[in-house]
Amino acid sequence: MTLEQDVLAAAPRNTGFAAVSPDLTASMKDRIRQSMSASRADGTLRAYTSAWRRFENWCTVKGHPALPAHPATVAAYLVDAADTFTPDGQRTFAPATLSKWVAAIAHCHRHNGHNSPTGHETVRSTLSGIRRSYAAAGDRPRRQMAPLLTSDIITIVEHARDAVTGWAGEVLGRRDTALLLMGFAGAFRRSELVGLDCGDIAVHRLDGLHVRLRRSKTDQDGAGVVKALPFTTSYISCPPCAVLRWLQVVAAFERGGRTGVIRLLRTAPGFDGHLCRGAVPTVSPHTPLFRSIAKNGNLSTTALSGAAVHAAVRRRAAAAGYDETLVARLGGHSLRAGFVTQAFRNGADAHAIMRQTGHKTPGMLEVYAREHAPLIGNAVTDIGL
Repeated sequence: MTLEQDVLAAAPRNTGFAAVSPDLTASMKDRIRQSMSASRADGTLRAYTSAWRRFENWCTVKGHPALPAHPATVAAYLVDAADTFTPDGQRTFAPATLSKWVAAIAHCHRHNGHNSPTGHETVRSTLSGIRRSYAAAGDRPRRQMAPLLTSDIITIVEHARDAVTGWAGEVLGRRDTALLLMGFAGAFRRSELVGLDCGDIAVHRLDGLHVRLRRSKTDQDGAGVVKALPFTTSYISCPPCAVLRWLQVVAAFERGGRTGVIRLLRTAPGFDGHLCRGAVPTVSPHTPLFRSIAKNGNLSTTALSGAAVHAAVRRRAAAAGYDETLVARLGGHSLRAGFVTQAFRNGADAHAIMRQTGHKTPGMLEVYAREHAPLIGNAVTDIGL
């Protein structure tokens, strides 16, 4: 696909701009194409690619052209998905999933110089009708992550530390407790946690840790924001202490590899008090903060994946004795959801919560309040019954 096709595909229709391309160098065209590709997050593009592949495969089986697709083809695709059920009779795909598929189909058509069929009334009405039929039947499948509250985090962290055996287990324990406490106190998304570099962490003598979030889901342009993780009364649940203990391991590994880490852990004093006001370990600022750990305790040089955060939360909760039904509803988002839920239950207002979560509107927080703290701020508690 040429740059001229890319530009025409991205431009609004009937804007009156000249269709004749200026005479640009090959390198300039390549740079423009790269910038256009960077207009969407990598995660979004991966999701679009996966959704488009599914649509293409469906069209191949049904004998319909995928590009360009007729609006009736897209409508049939959505209806077919809406009528798909799991063995236990539940709808397989949520309306939100169908909406993401529609966005992917639209993106691929525009990117290849075609008018998108998704704007046609046939597609819009079909998707709207599916949403209404789901709602009428009470079938709005949604996999809501269960929140982990403060008491849960403390229980899981204490068990993770108490259950340590061997130096490799100590390395994993330090990483996971830092991940849990930092994710909860900072209300981080898992993508934000794994995107942190060591240089994004700084100790502030009054606030605790300052964590610079260079970019996030709601800040794709990279304006950046600083989140504070305060010193706490108990060293057991102190996020700065947990993060600095993990940084000690990272620093030791950078200096001396596996041997350096073993030496650190053999000589380190017992963790029986705060260490968050002590010396900050010297680490390379541009290396990932959270990394995967091999069974022998070696640290990787690449960042931990979002899926690994999800798995760590579940693994630690299961080890701490939580019911398997609840564990199945836990994941990386349980830390962020838990922060919001606990804050609401402790009487914080939406604005104060948004200061830490980065939500743009209070309405986004209402989902957590309705699901997990329905009596907080609710007049039903004061009607005299």
